[in-house]
Amino acid sequence: MKLAIWFWACLCGSNAVATEFVLRTDGGGIFGEPRSVITRYEDTLLDIARANSLGYEEITRVNPGVDPWLPGANKTILLPSQRVLPPGPRSGIVVNLPEHRLYYFPKPKRGEPTRVLTYPVSIGKMDWHTPLGATAIVDKRRNPVWNPPKSVRDEHAARGDILPASVPAGPDNPLGAFAMRLGIPGGSYLIHGTNNPAAVGMAVTHGCIRMYPEDIEQLFPLVPVGTTVTLINEPIKIAWVEGELWLEVHPPVDSEGQTVEPNLDEFSRRLDLVLGRQQAAIHWDYAKTVMREAKGMPYVVGLEAFISVDEAPIDALALAEAL
Repeated sequence: MKLAIWFWACLCGSNAVATEFVLRTDGGGIFGEPRSVITRYEDTLLDIARANSLGYEEITRVNPGVDPWLPGANKTILLPSQRVLPPGPRSGIVVNLPEHRLYYFPKPKRGEPTRVLTYPVSIGKMDWHTPLGATAIVDKRRNPVWNPPKSVRDEHAARGDILPASVPAGPDNPLGAFAMRLGIPGGSYLIHGTNNPAAVGMAVTHGCIRMYPEDIEQLFPLVPVGTTVTLINEPIKIAWVEGELWLEVHPPVDSEGQTVEPNLDEFSRRLDLVLGRQQAAIHWDYAKTVMREAKGMPYVVGLEAFISVDEAPIDALALAEAL
């Protein structure tokens, strides 16, 4: 089925596409369409991911069995470019940790539709987790100087890598060319670029949110100081669109920012919580498969049911045929 959406791709830099989408006017929380590309011999999955505004884990998860470094020529590579919007406000910046993805909702001008820009990001690794909650951009710097905290210098020193107290702007600076500071107490948390773009889309940072250089270059001038930033941990995303229940599931992230195995019982409870009193005919076997696989792509798992609580449930086989 084809969704009534409009979207376009904005070329950013020499080798990347950052996607910008116009949101549905009926409020439906889904956008984009799944796509695929055919590999050339010289391609890697990392090249394809970066060229299509995807992170490493996003593209490898939906292309199991494909060698990320040598996929070979004439392979069909699936691109997970259709998404359910994350829960919460459709304003400012929203970062959903299980997705390893940032959403920016620029304030629409009068008479213009609401848009969203979305980018892959890296989040905190074990013992350096990215904190959750609401904050804001409190400072912006071009060509930032990196002053690694003592804890980071100690960690590197334990591996025999002695860091200087200050790293000037330039190709050796891990913050890249742009940095935006978050107003989170007790730490130095940034949304910034990187000099190691191959790691975008993984849990590898010291709690910061790391972006491709071309993505932060596009986002930086659009985001004023004071912009709200909401950091969430929502592995399940759900949207009702024209009577269809869409489910998108990502591998959960634990309290340390690490990906863990899905807990199907917990997923089922959260799905019930989101549905509330909404009546729906859900293909539970299919929904559980979507939750178990956690591929990070949206699938239709149910239909709106205009029935009373006293009526018999819809036949599962009829629902399966409808889906």
